[in-house]
Amino acid sequence: MPPDMYVTTHIHTDGPIPGPHSLLTLTSAAFTADGVLTATFTTNVRELPGATLHPISLTHWRTRADDWLCTRRASRPPVHAMTAYARWIDRIPAAATFVTDTDRPDYLFVYWYLQRFTGRWPFAGTLPEAELHDCLDCTAYCSLSGCRAPHEVPLAHTS
Repeated sequence: MPPDMYVTTHIHTDGPIPGPHSLLTLTSAAFTADGVLTATFTTNVRELPGATLHPISLTHWRTRADDWLCTRRASRPPVHAMTAYARWIDRIPAAATFVTDTDRPDYLFVYWYLQRFTGRWPFAGTLPEAELHDCLDCTAYCSLSGCRAPHEVPLAHTS
């Protein structure tokens, strides 16, 4: 059996919690246990019906207008976006472990959206990002210019 895979994730939202606020962009990168990037996934997600843009998020997005527009391009209904994401995870050729930065809301949004729109959590486990820092670069590759690091590779958009 192949070694476990680690899936790092980076999101953009329009507020601090899912439900009242929406997931806007979801980007993940799958790494082997020795840190080799094997696959990426990214999608823009439409806002939830009735959800609102949080005032603090509004202030943030006003400073990144081009990035805001990128998050709205080709956005998909949440059920389609999350179903595609769950299928991508299912195609990873090993047990996928979700890697998360515990200081950010990534886990909260991804868990809530997967449960709400697919009814399941397709990961074998969850690991705090800090536990992997010494063994691999856990950076999820974000396509937004405001998030790009100089070493990042371009993302393959999944439809």
